[in-house]
Amino acid sequence: MRRFRILTMALIAIAAGPGAFGATITTVMSALDNPRGLAFGPEGGLYVVEAGRGGTGPCQMLRGALQCYGPSGAVTRLWRGNQERIVTGLPSNAPSTGESAFGPADISFQGRGGAFVAIGFGGNPALRSGFGLPGALFGTLIQLSAGGTWRVVADVSAFETLANPAGGIIDSNPHSVLAEPGARIVADAGGNDLLRIAANGHLSTIAVFPSRPDRPTDAVPTAVIHGPDGAYYVSELTGMPFADGAANIYRVAPGSPPEIFLGGFKTVIDIDFGPDGSLYVLEHASGATGLGGPGRVIRVAQDGTRTVMIDQLARPTSILVDGNGVIYVSNFGTSVGSGEVLRIEP
Repeated sequence: MRRFRILTMALIAIAAGPGAFGATITTVMSALDNPRGLAFGPEGGLYVVEAGRGGTGPCQMLRGALQCYGPSGAVTRLWRGNQERIVTGLPSNAPSTGESAFGPADISFQGRGGAFVAIGFGGNPALRSGFGLPGALFGTLIQLSAGGTWRVVADVSAFETLANPAGGIIDSNPHSVLAEPGARIVADAGGNDLLRIAANGHLSTIAVFPSRPDRPTDAVPTAVIHGPDGAYYVSELTGMPFADGAANIYRVAPGSPPEIFLGGFKTVIDIDFGPDGSLYVLEHASGATGLGGPGRVIRVAQDGTRTVMIDQLARPTSILVDGNGVIYVSNFGTSVGSGEVLRIEP
């Protein structure tokens, strides 16, 4: 699990009030640019990566729109009541509005000095050169030092080009990272696979997930976490048309093919286990079709009972549950300047 210590710091409430279904919702981080993955650091701080807002270029047509590069990605920490960008200058690409940027997508820790950040891309890795020399940083896994510097430890997108584990078109978007002793596990949402990156940088495939042509959509794995049983659990967004009920959560035991653990969800963007063994599922959107409708958090108890905890989120992108069962969610996750992290106390 991505939890390293119960968050004990005093949180400054920027806005608070009762939420849906009796939950109390507090905004604990604000003014973020496309906030994505959440994690607790070994010192107890709450971290969020920001995909940034792109920049002035180089630019190229990608994902159907003109996208421009800029070093506007960041890592922000909430520690002892203070919100601070502790790492800046990370790669980002976005349209002129800065919304729906691609850049830092997730963060995971393995001890002090062991912070790893997945840098997303969302396309054929051959197109990275369209952003000039900095484009090579997209689709990689980087390691942050305690002093705020960083280095590339693996080129996930290059592995997609060379190996293409799931077959089909060449596409890569490292979206989730789980740091373990001796290895890092990455879910490539573009490559539809789960990868292992050894300490020496060697990449290998743990699992691939069913996509077209074997089903009417793509898998698009969005998150990887440890389960209470030690297996990996992987959520999927699915591709177009984002049909209601089409998204699954897979259980992956190393050496065995993925098996569906839970099904019947829509656009699952992240998951986390709570201290009581319940699984918390974050849906990016809840409308009947496409990406319409608000995001929501669904709690799945150990007996399988599903309860909607909150259903009025705006493009949420990450969920984290602390040792007391308090939920943290990145909200307005595709927005510039208005991104936030919510604390949801059931």
